[in-house]
Amino acid sequence: MLVDSPPEQRAGNAPAPPNRRTIRAVGLLVSVVLLALVAVASIAVGAKALSVAEVWHGLFEDSGTYADVVVADRLSRTVLGVLVGAALGLAGAVLQALTRNPLADPGLLGINAGASAAVVTAISFFGVTSLTGYVWFAFLGAAGVGAMVWFLGGSRGATPVRLALAGTAISAALYGYLQAVMILDDAALNRMRFWTVGSLSSATNSIIVQVLPFLLAGSVLALALARPLNAVAMGDDTAKALGANLNRTRALSMLAATVLSGAATAACGPIVFVGLMIPHVVRSFTGPDLRWILPYATVLSPVLLLGADVLGRMVARPAELQVGIVTALIGGPVFIFLVRRRRLAQL
Repeated sequence: MLVDSPPEQRAGNAPAPPNRRTIRAVGLLVSVVLLALVAVASIAVGAKALSVAEVWHGLFEDSGTYADVVVADRLSRTVLGVLVGAALGLAGAVLQALTRNPLADPGLLGINAGASAAVVTAISFFGVTSLTGYVWFAFLGAAGVGAMVWFLGGSRGATPVRLALAGTAISAALYGYLQAVMILDDAALNRMRFWTVGSLSSATNSIIVQVLPFLLAGSVLALALARPLNAVAMGDDTAKALGANLNRTRALSMLAATVLSGAATAACGPIVFVGLMIPHVVRSFTGPDLRWILPYATVLSPVLLLGADVLGRMVARPAELQVGIVTALIGGPVFIFLVRRRRLAQL
């Protein structure tokens, strides 16, 4: 039986007062509005700047003009950015709750390494050259590593420490393999060099259609795990005493995180700091209740990703700085500042 008691009820505490819940709800609504504004900016900003009127015309009155074509192209990029950002935020929040580690992200469990190793294998040994081909190899690589981490982490006796150690060991081995293949194969090196940076520039409707079912399924599963993960976050003994099924919750959490981060990495390459920083920042003002952390992370992670993408197009116009580089440049200093300014938000 899964426990659905929120963290506010821990240790006999009374539920959160209505005004706090109202503030959280209003904050989530404001976050949605902010995401809409950033999405409009993502469509309007680029080598050719578009006015709000041109964006509106391209979205709702498409007549085939050059501006309308640009809007359609940027719309695919923006939609993929929203989906990938939400997936990375959810995956990071789930993994942080699963491992009880506020610094956890998809890279901790080797999922990014699995996707990267699968892509370099596809390029070097199978001659895959298209992004649509990379998607499936990357996803299978991420899924395979996720299953391996779960198996090596103890399967039915899995613990946060075992999962983290298994993920770290597998990541080290896979990155060694990846570097060896790229050194020996110039073609793989040249193609992987772009993919490993992390970018939204190759977004197409075809890519969105391929990854959308996985992203939706992973998102639904992750959101549904909010209450059982709240119990797991209290510690194994407390969770068992309250009737939580630890193995089932951990297995489903691993599955959700693997599907989300695997599909996101397959579509855009490994993008760092989104799944690490946003859940941590969100937790600092929502508290430890995953029923609020997960929705906030779903909305605010795309804000960061699209904002970084817009910034990358502005600073290097008419060229662009890839979004994976921008998130690393922004995320590193900001995260260090947050860690030094206050102690890590408790899980």
